[in-house]
Amino acid sequence: MPRMLDVSDEVRAEIGDEEAARLLAGESAPGSYDCTSCRTPGDSEQERTSTVLFIGDETAVLAFAHATCLPSQVVQVTEEQLQGAVRSIGAVGAESPQQVPQTHQPQYVQQPQHVQQPHQSQQPSNLVPEQAVLGVTSGLVLIQNELHPALVVEPTAPVARPGTLGSGDDFLPLLIEQGFMPLTELAAVPPVLHGWSVLLAAGQLHAVLQPNPNGGRPVAWWQAHQPLQVTDGWRAAANKHQQVLMFAAPVGSIGRQPREDLMRDALDKAAADGKLVAAALPLAGI
Repeated sequence: MPRMLDVSDEVRAEIGDEEAARLLAGESAPGSYDCTSCRTPGDSEQERTSTVLFIGDETAVLAFAHATCLPSQVVQVTEEQLQGAVRSIGAVGAESPQQVPQTHQPQYVQQPQHVQQPHQSQQPSNLVPEQAVLGVTSGLVLIQNELHPALVVEPTAPVARPGTLGSGDDFLPLLIEQGFMPLTELAAVPPVLHGWSVLLAAGQLHAVLQPNPNGGRPVAWWQAHQPLQVTDGWRAAANKHQQVLMFAAPVGSIGRQPREDLMRDALDKAAADGKLVAAALPLAGI
């Protein structure tokens, strides 16, 4: 039976016209699936469904999402992130990933219908390209009586401007130049920063993506050495708002807080001290 699939031009260019036709005809697309964004069931025979292609260096994962959750798109990720997502899916005991017939490099692997439900954790990683170690914490932040999914980013040392030898901390100025807004209080949701996004793979946080300075697909501004797990509540809030609030502060401003109320207190203090920037980043999911 034909599927109600959206296959964008960029996805079609990667998988080829033949495979796109097979998807639209229902030959290689599942009828039911778990949405790669909201993790709830979808049915490509009954509702519009987006094809979302995540491409690594050698392999790729073709995933499906409610069209109301994500548009059909191509997202560039590292091979390590992609293999980690495939391993996470296979560890659940659901059906193995299915290989889609290959018309272009890289190899395409279709995501199965069921994925692992993650838990919350914290994971430091590296800032690209400055290579300063970052601490990234996920949590829910209350703004105007509504809970929003948030990422709080704080380096463990000052971040110098690329190409300089000084000892100053340019972490916040660099982000402001990219479009992040300085905050003096957390009274309203910060504006959306278009071109940036938060990448969830197999229900886990893998990267924060930024526009490619050379054009083309987005590149990783931050990526986790190991996927950062998030709670069901965080993921539900992310799906509701279709975006994640990212807060960033210089070293020593926030610290590792064991509870969300303490994290909020630290954010409020950093904002009052003029040491906080933020933006709302759209979701990209798998």
